[in-house]
Amino acid sequence: MELTLIPEGLTTTTAGILLISSVITSMITASLGAGGGVLLLVLMALWIPPAAIIPVHGMIQLGSNTGRATLTWRHTDWKAIAAFAPGVLVGAALGAWVLVDLPTYLWQLTIGLFVLYLCWGPALPRGVFGSTGIFLASGLTSFISLFVGATGPLVASFIKQMHADRFTTVATFATAMTLQHAPKALVFGLAGFMFRDWLLFILAMIAFGFAGTWLGLHALSSMSNRHFTRMFNILLTLLALRLLWQAGGSAGWW
Repeated sequence: MELTLIPEGLTTTTAGILLISSVITSMITASLGAGGGVLLLVLMALWIPPAAIIPVHGMIQLGSNTGRATLTWRHTDWKAIAAFAPGVLVGAALGAWVLVDLPTYLWQLTIGLFVLYLCWGPALPRGVFGSTGIFLASGLTSFISLFVGATGPLVASFIKQMHADRFTTVATFATAMTLQHAPKALVFGLAGFMFRDWLLFILAMIAFGFAGTWLGLHALSSMSNRHFTRMFNILLTLLALRLLWQAGGSAGWW
């Protein structure tokens, strides 16, 4: 089958809208620390066939986070990443081995409430951010990420409590999410998803996203750590409230 930039199910117009959205959402994540990936997922769900949304979005996010991690690698907390990486492997392996059939609303409710706690509650004890604590947080979020796609805000809020510097927060979060998205590529590939049909579109989305990341990092340079923290917490709060709203819908509360 011939490779095409516009996969079946998309039109030239919708593909163009999504490419522009990749620029904008990557700018949001690069300048504010998080949020772009969730927004892109919502927009993709409007036009991309349901069976393709999660794997295609996952690969785009893998590429986007890799680009952001590459541009900011000098600011990355590599000690934290060294503790985070083994947790990804353990969490992903455990998730692939254990069949979990918990209600969706339970995951959404738990993550949403914990993100709100990390943003506005008392600071966690410093011991939590040692190698053991980071490993456990990585393993837990990597495990959950195989069942829900909402662990980004949780990882972001955890990393933000570790660092006051905005560049270190963005860089470490990008590297952590690159590691967490990588196992999904293998899982979807082994499951038989035809990435070839979407390859050029995914690469184009990553390229446009890289441009957005570059622009967003320039915006981050002009922002103070205090302003970044305030905007970061507000954005994470909105994402957490969205999760709580989804939890209510999933549970049939409204």
